[in-house]
Amino acid sequence: MTSPRTPSVVQNSGQVLPAGHEPANLGDILERVLDRGIVIAGDIRVSLLDIELLTLKLRLVIASVDTARQIGIDWWEHDPWLSSRARPPVEPGPRDPEEVEAERRPRVARRATVLREDRDELHG
Repeated sequence: MTSPRTPSVVQNSGQVLPAGHEPANLGDILERVLDRGIVIAGDIRVSLLDIELLTLKLRLVIASVDTARQIGIDWWEHDPWLSSRARPPVEPGPRDPEEVEAERRPRVARRATVLREDRDELHG
């Protein structure tokens, strides 16, 4: 008498796998991870005599750009090193010192007036 066999599936590669399981190649796995995203989190603590000397909090998110945007991650769009849209406009060369001084004078005069008024109120 023979024992009942578990049904199996033969794939093109010649592998025999239990029924209901499909082989996953690296491309399929990568597609699933990027489509859904994956978070890896961990903390490293260095202590000496119950005194915490160092704590590193590690968080790694692996996802496609579209998935990242869906969950609210878009830091690369605002990083000036990674996006030309995030770069501030380049100012022309050094400004003329006389222009700078001319712009500064009215502000200094207003501030001096406020300080004099405050002093007069205190000693009034």
